[in-house]
Amino acid sequence: MRPVDAVKRFYDLLMQGCGVAAALTIGAMALLVTFDIVARNTGLGSFPWVVELSEYSLPLATFLAAPWLLRRNEHVRLDMLLTALPGPIARQLDRVADLIGLTVCAVFVWYGVKVIVDSSRLGSLVIKTLVFPEWWLFVPVPLCFGLLGMEFARRMFGAGELSSRGPGL
Repeated sequence: MRPVDAVKRFYDLLMQGCGVAAALTIGAMALLVTFDIVARNTGLGSFPWVVELSEYSLPLATFLAAPWLLRRNEHVRLDMLLTALPGPIARQLDRVADLIGLTVCAVFVWYGVKVIVDSSRLGSLVIKTLVFPEWWLFVPVPLCFGLLGMEFARRMFGAGELSSRGPGL
């Protein structure tokens, strides 16, 4: 296998892993919430950490799903304008949108890392039912926005025909 093929395969598996991790996170959250409801209604008591864990799981699943969805072209986009424009102009507009996406991702990665470092340096803790270092909450931000940025860069610099980048194009 050529090195380029190995990198592509790894990248594809990484993106697929994001989708699987998001699905597993949502599935686990649904099971835990169901367990908590059944436990309360059968007199086994309440598990307050379940609600707290589900609060953390929702944004985590969203962060994990975003790069996978962008890779699959199943993200939110406005195709009406692109389909109304001539092909070369639509491709340029699409590339500009990718550049904006890449720039926004770079800003989130920068500030995400900064918040993690600051929170870790201060030794901040989340103190609720569960107690843990605050910086743990911010780790998905630079990681997932980094993956999103890589996908925007791949789309922007890749051959990526507009017609293969979205439904109806």
